[in-house]
Amino acid sequence: MTDQSAAQRVIVLGGGILGVSTAVHLVRGGAEVVLVTEAEMGSGASGRSLSWLNSAGTRSPSYHLLRLAGIDRYRTLFAADPAREWLRFDGGLWWPTPDRTEAARAQHAHEVANGYESHLVDRADVGRRAGGVQAGPSGQLAIHNPGEGWVSLPHLIQELADELVHRGGQIVTGAGHCSVTVQDGRARGVTGADGTSWRGDAVVVACGAQTPAVLADLGVDIPDGSPLSMLVITEPVATEVTTVLNTPRAAMRPNPGSTFAIDHSWYEDHIVEHEDGTCSIDEIYVKELVAEASALLDGDISLEAASWKLGRKPIPGDGQPVFGELEAVPGCHVAFTHSGATLGLITGELTAYEVLTGARHPLLKDFRPERFEKTR
Repeated sequence: MTDQSAAQRVIVLGGGILGVSTAVHLVRGGAEVVLVTEAEMGSGASGRSLSWLNSAGTRSPSYHLLRLAGIDRYRTLFAADPAREWLRFDGGLWWPTPDRTEAARAQHAHEVANGYESHLVDRADVGRRAGGVQAGPSGQLAIHNPGEGWVSLPHLIQELADELVHRGGQIVTGAGHCSVTVQDGRARGVTGADGTSWRGDAVVVACGAQTPAVLADLGVDIPDGSPLSMLVITEPVATEVTTVLNTPRAAMRPNPGSTFAIDHSWYEDHIVEHEDGTCSIDEIYVKELVAEASALLDGDISLEAASWKLGRKPIPGDGQPVFGELEAVPGCHVAFTHSGATLGLITGELTAYEVLTGARHPLLKDFRPERFEKTR
């Protein structure tokens, strides 16, 4: 354990949900905070996340517990203002391909065993669980999880960024590719692309899919499994659907302004990543995804894509979150996870706790970077 009780000035690298959440919790705890980000706030993976708030499916007990704590923090936020259109808890529906009936039964049984509210329903009856959803063939199964929700991360990031500045924190955008500054073996700040340096007593690296590359510059190996991905936002449409839908060909949720956010994985191989880091995809795949989403809606409703964003979706190489201080570089804390939306509030809280107190929080014990940390 490193004595971090003197960490009164902290540099946070990353303008997504993990970075801004950590920064806000740090400044609430009395620290002086500078948040530095490559481009604009929320311009990376947080700006193209389906941001389904859940702990459905099968995962380790410790990961499940952390996700439940994450959902709890969102429920607290929701209770403070239930009128927010960018944070809702209207449940989720999931169904697999017809040949995976037993997998659906097994997932339902696992969820029930963990105390996660889960109802196994016939797809012909899904309309009674979620208004506006197209009924499926009788005999095929779906799982309804009434306690799930969704958040629009750009809206949440803006709210947290406003609080950060109001409390005296500083936000630096457009810093370009940044690196962690190390002095006498300890992280002491961040240096931007133009050489500008921000000094502090500790650093938090929370820059999404770029996190492994930033840590590699420090000689720390964090395996990276981040795939290319896409999020489509539709034109406004009138529909009763309020539930998050996860299906074999489209995953979708409501979005502010009577729009929908849609993604999936079947088209990932068709995304092209260019040498400058930008991505593109043939519009035919965008139209196909939107058509698949339209087919989930009851009635004669045809969705249209208004915009789409492409880039890397942050996923550690072993699929598990990575949180905590680097043993190889004291003073440098990392926050890297696929479930950035669900974990955004709780892990910002816990990371700030560790930075300010020097204590290791028990909820993060299975997600430490030293499980595969090594120096070159």
